[in-house]
This record gives sequence, structure tokens and C-alpha cells, in this order.
Amino acid sequence: MEAVAEVEARRAFRLRCSVQNYDWGLIGEESTVGRLFARNSEQMIEAGKPYAELWMGTHESGPSFVDLGLAEGERLALKSLVEENPSLLGEKVVKRWGKDLPFLFKVLSVAKALSIQAHPDKELAKLLHKTQPKLYKDANHKPEMAIALSEFKALSGFVSVKELKDVLTHVPEILELVGKENASKVMNIQELDGNEVVKDSLQSIFTTLMTASKEVISEALKKLSCRLDMEQKVRVLTEKEELVLVLEKQYPGDVGVISAFFFNYVKLNPGEALYIDANEPHAYVSGECIECMATSDNVVRAGLTPKYRDVQTLCSMLTYKQGLPEILRGDSVNSYIKRYAPPFDEFEVDCCLIPPGESIVLPEISGPSIWLIISGDGVLGMGNGATAEDVSEGNVFFVPAQCEISFSAGATRSLQLYRAGVNSRFFFN
Repeated sequence: MEAVAEVEARRAFRLRCSVQNYDWGLIGEESTVGRLFARNSEQMIEAGKPYAELWMGTHESGPSFVDLGLAEGERLALKSLVEENPSLLGEKVVKRWGKDLPFLFKVLSVAKALSIQAHPDKELAKLLHKTQPKLYKDANHKPEMAIALSEFKALSGFVSVKELKDVLTHVPEILELVGKENASKVMNIQELDGNEVVKDSLQSIFTTLMTASKEVISEALKKLSCRLDMEQKVRVLTEKEELVLVLEKQYPGDVGVISAFFFNYVKLNPGEALYIDANEPHAYVSGECIECMATSDNVVRAGLTPKYRDVQTLCSMLTYKQGLPEILRGDSVNSYIKRYAPPFDEFEVDCCLIPPGESIVLPEISGPSIWLIISGDGVLGMGNGATAEDVSEGNVFFVPAQCEISFSAGATRSLQLYRAGVNSRFFFN
């Protein structure tokens, strides 16, 4: 408890954060995650090693620790800090979510596609955690948002009925896999048909595809690849066709490759964001992003992965909504800050860019925040300027509720930061 007593007197807490070295991550110095983690942990980047995700928060799969200068065995977990000092979270946050951060903050560096996946809603998450706790490690839902740091490519949600009809017309390998009866259901959908008719038809055809045998899928992909290799000599392939060829090289013979035709292919420019609700299919394809989500690590996978696949659960849980996802570009808070506010109470993200030599004061808010310095250097002021701390790339800070801070950029470079916090709308409901 001495460590807790020591940090209680402080106003912003420097964090040491966790890294995930999943094999889809960018390698070594190419990875923003790798560079940020190296500076955050004061470790060397290992050449040839993938650095996929930097985790900032309290989840047990990648916890953050308060930097008190203690010995390795005496580190204080951020989760312990907020559990023992719930006032740091704010009264309304504790009342809604208990003694824990409701959000998990990440940076992702994606070299090859992540799995075709969805995240369960709260009801399903509780059931999955109860029945398969080793696979589904918590009972929470996991809505999420990705903000592009580079060009960022993703598959997200199902294509429209019109586009799906085009797929069935122009991709004979899929028609062969799903059968004429399933295809006819989709081809006969009319504009006046209700959502349930569309959902039933889409669920039937998608489930048939995803549950096909490995041998059948492998043969279909061989045919598809050969056909596209031949056709690209006489015509320009579509972006989706080019993507499928890339995915086939990354995950040969995987059903997730051909399922890509069913999903919207989204390309985000830096500063654009995509949010994903529970029970919606998606797969990040390439690029780097800031990511924020409800505090959970529940993932139901069905393709593009060597990990466990829970195909029946995924096919039964999806909403089967269709159409392009909403793209957020951030709303201006002031001349230095853009805010990305998805329709989830647990989180929002601010992007803050402070020009060289300039400063910004950030007034008290009713919930906790985590701040990440992406680039530049400067000074963090705390307690009405009573204390100050130098900051630079890779630094991460936990800022409690009702805590005023300020940031000042250095003289020669802009200071770029991202903040994750509870969605501001929550405090006004």
C-alpha cells in the first residue's frame, strides 16, 4: 500500500505498457508499435521480430504498470491503482462500470491481414465466457474504433444486395461453393423485401460458404487464382480481386480468402476512422492505426487465421446488416484537437497536434484518460503548473478524473498526442 499512497499525491501517472508480437505485425523498425514500445520500455527493438499491438490499459492480457521507479517485482499495475483508488476514475464511471477502466487503448501495426472476426455483444460474451473461459477470457462486449495513422485497409460489414448479386454473377467459384438454391434466394431478393428476408438469405449463403470442407475451399481457390492470373493479362482486375490474390498468398487455401467478396473493402486515409459494433464481421488488412475499444479481448474467428475458429458461433451471431460503414473524420474541439466519438459510451479518442513552441491547457473532466505521445517532445504540466515533466515519443500517461493538465510543444517540432477517454456524451446523459 506504500506504493499506492505515494502515487495518490501525484496528478498524472507515467505508464509502462505491454506489447503483442503477433505474427501479422510489422517487423522491427518498420513498426510504429515497435518504435513506441522501445521508447516506452527503454528496450532495444529486436530485428526480425514482429511488433503488432501496443496495449495501454488494465486488461490482464496486456496490462500497463505505473512507473514509480520500483524494482521489477514491485511494479504497480494500473488495474491495482484504480481498484484501490476508485476516485481516480470518477464517481459516475465507477457507478456504471465498477473499479476499472471501461476502455482499452492500442496502437496497431499490420503487415498482413488479421482474421475474419466479430466481437460478441454483452449477452453472448457472458455465455461464451461461462462455457469456454479459456477461449473467451472475459464477459464483456468489444465495440471498437480504428483511426488511421497511415493508409489503412480493412474489410468491414457485408456488401449491398446489388453488389452481392454481382459477385454471384461474376465469381463462378463462389456460385459453385454455395449452390444454386442459396444463390437463387439472393438473386430473387426484391427492393420491397423486408430485412428478415434479406438477412435469412445472406445468413444461409454465408454459412454455407464458411462451413464448406477444406478440400472444397482449397480446390475453389486454385480455380479462382488460376482464372484471375489469366484474366489480368487481358483486363485490369478489380480492387477486391487484387486483394483476394494477396490474401491467398498470405493464407493459402483459407476460406477467409474467398469470403472477402462478401465484405466491404474500406481504405482509410490518415486521420479517418472506422468504428465497429458488436456482432459485425471485419478484418484489418494492412496499415497502422490507433485503436480503442471496450475493455475486452473477446474475438470470434472464422478465417484468415491459424488460431481456433468458431465458425458456427460467428455465423449465428452476426447481424447481417449491409452497406458501407460510416467513416469518421473527427470533429474540431479547438484549433489543436479533433475528437472521434463513436456511438459507444465506453470511449472516445482525441487527436491533439500542438505546433512548435505552443501550449494547450486541458481542463478537468469527469472521467479518466490515457495519453500517448506519438511524435515530438515537450512538457506535461500538472496541478496548475506546480509540477512539470518532460515528454517525448512513446511516453504514455494515465490522467485521473478531475485533473487539469497542460502540454507544451518543444521549440522545433510539433507535439502529436492521442487521448482515450470515456465518451463525453456519457457524462451528459
